[in-house]
Amino acid sequence: MDHSDGMSTEEKQERRKLWGELIADHQQSGKSISAFCRERGQKAHLFYYWQQRLTSEPAPEKAVRFALVETNSGVPVRERIEITLNSGEKLRVAPGADAATLRMVLAVLREARA
Repeated sequence: MDHSDGMSTEEKQERRKLWGELIADHQQSGKSISAFCRERGQKAHLFYYWQQRLTSEPAPEKAVRFALVETNSGVPVRERIEITLNSGEKLRVAPGADAATLRMVLAVLREARA
């Protein structure tokens, strides 16, 4: 069941982006899928289809999302930092890791999602 037959690659990417954003908005809304879809003028069965499709894609195609983590500036981190990616993989950063290394790791992760 592919709802994107006959579409250009650009149109497929746009539809995937739209549904990814709708699914993320739903998660933030705290509403039931039925109520959310009604408000947004979407069909619930399409929501479920895209939710399943986007969450079952192989890890390289999944978007990498980052959250801003604020720290007390000037206070050294003495404990390990653990970052869990959407794919379920975990990135562990040892205490004392330098900022240049962390920037490089983030750049590589951002490239992987492109």
